[in-house]
Amino acid sequence: MNKHWQYLKYVLRHKWFVFLAGLKLGVPLYRLILHDWTKFLPREWFPYVNEFYGDRMVKPKTGYMHVLTPEDIKFNVAWNHHQKKNDHHWQFWIITLDNGHTHILPMSKAAYREMVADWIGAGRAQGTPDTRAWYEMNHDNILLHPEIRPLVEAMVGYIPDIIEVDVEDDVLVDEMLTYIPLTRRPIKLNLTY
Repeated sequence: MNKHWQYLKYVLRHKWFVFLAGLKLGVPLYRLILHDWTKFLPREWFPYVNEFYGDRMVKPKTGYMHVLTPEDIKFNVAWNHHQKKNDHHWQFWIITLDNGHTHILPMSKAAYREMVADWIGAGRAQGTPDTRAWYEMNHDNILLHPEIRPLVEAMVGYIPDIIEVDVEDDVLVDEMLTYIPLTRRPIKLNLTY
């Protein structure tokens, strides 16, 4: 029972930090209240508890938890369920076609803002609150639509040497410029209307 209590405390702490970050990022209130609701379902709860607070808990250098043995796929199934039921995960927006190719769909504004709030909340709840440093280490593994990536990177304060964006919408430009901190790095916008 102790491991369930420990996990509950972590999830609630995480939700609180996501709530605070989400308010600053303009995430709709209903999304912040419902954030990660599927973690309370048995199909996610028990595998998560066993993975993070059970006998097999290991934290690799990447910061991700993972299943240690191939025969135990319960956590992977729970994690996949969580990603596909919660659109604030970038994996929700990846579609694999029957021919094996994948497509990256553009995230909704509310979803990518909640995703960044989720990253901030996870970092704070785990005692590693530097979201920009985490993103710098992981950005090559995160698949985002080309119109969405610069918006997300601006929100986390990650500015590559040259920012190049193809945009078809003034709203996207305004959204990106809202988050880009003052920088001396050049910004190249390829506007098409």
